[in-house]
Amino acid sequence: MNGSYEMRLESIGGLGAHLAGQILAEAAVLGMGLNGAHFSSYGSEKKGTPVKSYVRLCPGDREIRTTSPVREPDLVAVFHEALLADPGVTAGLRPGATLIVNTTAPAAEIAARVPVGGVRVIAVDATGAAVAEKTRVNTAMLGAVAQAAPVLEAGAVRQAIRDTFQRKYPHLVEANLRTFDRCFHHFDECLSPEPADAGSRPASGPVVGYRTAPAGGILPTPGNTIAKNMGISRQGFLPVLHRELCADCGICDLVCPDFCLVWEPTGRTVNGYPGVRLVGIDYQYCKGCLHCVQECPTGALTKEREIGDIAGRLRVPLFGSRPVAVAAEGR
Repeated sequence: MNGSYEMRLESIGGLGAHLAGQILAEAAVLGMGLNGAHFSSYGSEKKGTPVKSYVRLCPGDREIRTTSPVREPDLVAVFHEALLADPGVTAGLRPGATLIVNTTAPAAEIAARVPVGGVRVIAVDATGAAVAEKTRVNTAMLGAVAQAAPVLEAGAVRQAIRDTFQRKYPHLVEANLRTFDRCFHHFDECLSPEPADAGSRPASGPVVGYRTAPAGGILPTPGNTIAKNMGISRQGFLPVLHRELCADCGICDLVCPDFCLVWEPTGRTVNGYPGVRLVGIDYQYCKGCLHCVQECPTGALTKEREIGDIAGRLRVPLFGSRPVAVAAEGR
């Protein structure tokens, strides 16, 4: 290792990216004798919102003299595939860099979405590994990172995981090490193809001048906008409606914090109120809290693994051809 090696972990709050970055830094500094720095960037209400965790490493005889965000990473690890919709997640990647994505899709499918050619793309089912071992996504992603980053020693990362969990959760040590091993050994990879518009690669960092500076004093995408997509907040699972079991009791709508359940009138009157029936879920507004699954008395709503385009196939639009959801009090 001659120069510095920089990593950026792209995640959402609740998936453990901050802890993953901390473990990587500890493994490199305490276990391998490198110099390292780690810090994360996130909002005050972290869970379900975007998180960036940065790790810089360099030889032990060199100093790290910057604490700025990583703009041109050698490795980007994306903890949630939906984050790829944001161009900033892959910003700064260049030929020879590595992109790791938690996904069930093949690496070639992910590589086609990378705006730069010659990037090593690794697709790993980190959520599947975490579900199998009853752990979290972060130690699964650490397995893929330890495999892909040439400056890291797998043994040092495994020891850092052991030390981290041994302090508070000793009963989870072995399960997390098995999760690490699953993604260290099982993944799919390829190189990203050169894009057709190779001459217009995105800048590695924000380019802001008097012509490009965003307008101040406005919220271009407020939290209450109809265009907001809450799918990025889901952590690998979503509720699925089994219509034949549904009693249309409305309990699910009472506990849903985002009103993503879609109802339609039946034309009948029940106790003086217009009758409605549950027809589906608009996954654009579903953040995967699964309160509806927990409270459903008939088992009509079940917790299912979010694989592929299941949300797109099963989505019933809340706005458009279907009526807007009716408040539970009005049923």
